[in-house]
Amino acid sequence: MDPQRTALHEVHAGLGARFTEFGGWEMPVRYGSIIDEHRAVREAAGLFDLSHMGELWVQGPEAGTALAAALVNEPARLAVGKAGYSLLCAPDGGVIDDLIVYRMEHERYLVVPNASNREVVSSELESCFRPYTVDLTDETLTTSLLAIQGPAAAGILAELTDFDLGLLRNYTATEAKVASLPVLLARTGYTGEDGFEIFARPDDGPTLWAALADAGRPRGLTPCGLAARDTLRLEAGMPLYGNELDRGTTPHEAGLGWAVKLDHAFIGRDALAVAEPRKQLVCLVLRGRGIARHGYPVARAGETEPIGVVTSGSQSPTLGEAIAMAYVPPLDAAAGTMLAVIVRGAAVPAEVVPSPFYRRAGR
Repeated sequence: MDPQRTALHEVHAGLGARFTEFGGWEMPVRYGSIIDEHRAVREAAGLFDLSHMGELWVQGPEAGTALAAALVNEPARLAVGKAGYSLLCAPDGGVIDDLIVYRMEHERYLVVPNASNREVVSSELESCFRPYTVDLTDETLTTSLLAIQGPAAAGILAELTDFDLGLLRNYTATEAKVASLPVLLARTGYTGEDGFEIFARPDDGPTLWAALADAGRPRGLTPCGLAARDTLRLEAGMPLYGNELDRGTTPHEAGLGWAVKLDHAFIGRDALAVAEPRKQLVCLVLRGRGIARHGYPVARAGETEPIGVVTSGSQSPTLGEAIAMAYVPPLDAAAGTMLAVIVRGAAVPAEVVPSPFYRRAGR
């Protein structure tokens, strides 16, 4: 089956984007230099097409109760207009997906899963929702999702909306107009920078992109692809499903135990209440020459026998160092522990460091 294309595909092609298949979609991986795109987000602003992400609307008189029965925390505890990070787990506690939940009305929620997991998340939620009076609608194919991220993002967006962006705090969302078009505007992102995600009708996606590009050009706004998004989220210590998260990993092992609330019944609750972490996600900085990549073995210092595995790794454009996330035994996870990443047969020293690698000023 051919991959899906977003409503912005021709815009990306016109900008000279290189494409890749990701989560069943043909998406721009980069337009030019990945490093330039990455640095634009850290220093000015970047513009992303995220229309491959899922949009599942959950509404009805028992919407909050139904979501609480499925997810590791209770979205009904969110105030209207707030967003929260959550996870959907299997009965054994393994992660099916991580997602963002927006509470837009008293009993109306937007659930945003990862592109590759949209159908399985929808199916799992439908199964869990059967005892409840609730409707689930998948509007992924009728939604364009753009993200503008970086220190200049708010200034650029302010030129295109009458909404006071100072009222939109981190992890909040509201209905608004951008470039005179109706949107759902959220102060969320996946880069470690301040920024906004804009949910719109699919045909409005190209118009919004053009308006943001025009307003942002004098401020250094740069189109960005999935490659820069990946290096940005790695520096920010944010997990990616399929790398740091999967069905063989629990939230606690991934360092996401803070999101799990055991004071309510949900799928996987009993397993998570008693499970002892078999591994722990750590951040590594390589102290020798080499770049860690997904799947590379991790050993103890001075040894070559694998005790863990790299989940994500890259040269950090911001820090100028090779960084990685990896799973290792809990006894080897303390900050300051010296390990080694096996890079093409050579053991490269790597130090466990606190997460995240990068935190923007003021955070």
